[in-house]
Formats: sequence, structure tokens, C-alpha cells
Amino acid sequence: MVHNNAWATRVLALLKGGNAGAAVAQIKVAPSLKDLKALQTALTTPALAGRWPTVDTAVAENLQALAAPRLHRSP
Repeated sequence: MVHNNAWATRVLALLKGGNAGAAVAQIKVAPSLKDLKALQTALTTPALAGRWPTVDTAVAENLQALAAPRLHRSP
């Protein structure tokens, strides 16, 4: 069974709709590291790679922040 990541799909819809600012805001409050990695994977497809440099930067920065063991975000 393939797990469809709804959060990443919604953020991609924001990007494709031309609202990169809202997508960056959603990336900053990503629900989990797994969701953020799913978005990063989706953004590496040939059609989307490098299309939104600010979004790529936000994803990379937040992956680092969420991966840090000392940081904890309450649900």
C-alpha cells in the first residue's frame, strides 16, 4: 500500500498555484520530518527541480532544524 502524503501534496498545490510565500510559511510549520522529506523528494523531480529557490532553501533549513536532536516541537 502506498502512503499518500497529503501535506506535501497541499504544499505542492500552493506552489503550482503561484503562492510560494504561503508554501514557505507551511514549510516552517511542517508537521514532521517525514513530511518535509516527502516534499523535498517531490521537489527533486525534473519538472520542479530548481523552480523555486526560496522554497528549496526553506526546506533545507527546516530539515536541519527538525533533525537536530535537542529541538522538540510540541504537537
